[in-house]
Amino acid sequence: MSRPFREAGDAAVFHVDLAPHPGRETEALAWLDAPERARRRRFLYAGPRREFTLCRAALRELLCRRLGCRNDRLSFSASRRGKPFALVGGSPASVAFNVSHSGKHGLIAVAPAGRIGVDLEERSRRRDLDTYIRLLFAPHERAELEAAGAERKIELFYRLWTMKEALIKAVGAGLAIDTTSFEIPPVLYRAGRSRAAMFRFPGSPSVAWRLEDLGTGRFAAALSRELPALPPASQASAGAAGRQDPATP
Repeated sequence: MSRPFREAGDAAVFHVDLAPHPGRETEALAWLDAPERARRRRFLYAGPRREFTLCRAALRELLCRRLGCRNDRLSFSASRRGKPFALVGGSPASVAFNVSHSGKHGLIAVAPAGRIGVDLEERSRRRDLDTYIRLLFAPHERAELEAAGAERKIELFYRLWTMKEALIKAVGAGLAIDTTSFEIPPVLYRAGRSRAAMFRFPGSPSVAWRLEDLGTGRFAAALSRELPALPPASQASAGAAGRQDPATP
């Protein structure tokens, strides 16, 4: 149901084809449990219903393979802020995952542990980008977007937005994080840009994230992964280095 898309250390990202395909959706439906089927029925339109069905079935298949369990032993719950986690036989499983989908594409990120977030967006010219730019981005990001030509503005908007969303999803704080309160490292979007960099939220220098641009010609996407904690003696120097230290892709 999915195919390998990218590896990042011990994390792996898989692509799910969400294009209409009745046979594939019927096969996927067989993987869903009763609560998931009930959730599926609440979708009013075929597109979102198909996206949910195919992504959830692919996630189940990947987790069953990784955890070595039967599908009927796998279930899901969520944290207080809504971040989902897996259970096997009712006990929390030692796996981290995150899912994102848009249009005909889905991505699933899986890792042995730690916090991870992935985001995907199909680029659209129909959005009122100027309004979103004012509401969603920090000052330096807004300046970069406002100076960009029409085509680059679309590409840059979705690149920045998916990276912000991947970070927020990894933290699992949902709407509690203001997207204008932090900036994506410029090395990820200016001339000669890198595909990956280290990021730290303002005020949290001891927690570092590896942020990677996964975008292709078909969609914009990003992956965020929490890095192992620094030894206490290293945290002060990490704070001095700031949140925009480059990391090896």
